[in-house]
Amino acid sequence: MGNSNLEQEYIFLDKSVVPTEELLEEAYPKTYKYWVEIQEEVKKTCGNTIPEWKFYSKKYGWTRKTMLKKRNLFFFQPYKTHFNLTYIFGDKAIVEIEKSDITQKIIEELLAAKKYAEGRGISIPIIKKSVLKDIYKLLEIKVKN
Repeated sequence: MGNSNLEQEYIFLDKSVVPTEELLEEAYPKTYKYWVEIQEEVKKTCGNTIPEWKFYSKKYGWTRKTMLKKRNLFFFQPYKTHFNLTYIFGDKAIVEIEKSDITQKIIEELLAAKKYAEGRGISIPIIKKSVLKDIYKLLEIKVKN
C-alpha cells in the first residue's frame, strides 16, 4: 500500500535477540501506540491469540505472526522507519473485502496482488492512525473467512 516511497530496510536482524514490546516501543517512538491499540482490538475481536516471533533469515530478521488457534491472522513486519501489517486472504474474503467500505486503494492493491495457493497478500504500513479503521475491518473479514 504505497510502500514504494517508504524505506523497506529490516531491523531486528540478530537471531539471538527476540524482539520485545520494549524494543518495539524504542524502535517506533511515534507509532508504537498504534501497535498497542491494534493488539487491544485483536483481543476484543478474537479473544486469545498466539503471538509467534519467527526468525526468517539474516536479511529479513524477525517477523511476528499472530495466530488464532492454528490460523494465521496477520504478520507484523518491522522496518527501520515503520512497521507493516501483512494479511493474506482467500477468495471468499476477497469478495467480502470488495463489497466493504475499506479504502479503495487497499482493495485495488489486494486485487492486483499475485495469487498464491494460500491467497492474496497485502502489506499495510502503519504510519498514521487513519489506517487503523481499515486494519480492523480487514481483521474482522479475516476472522469470518
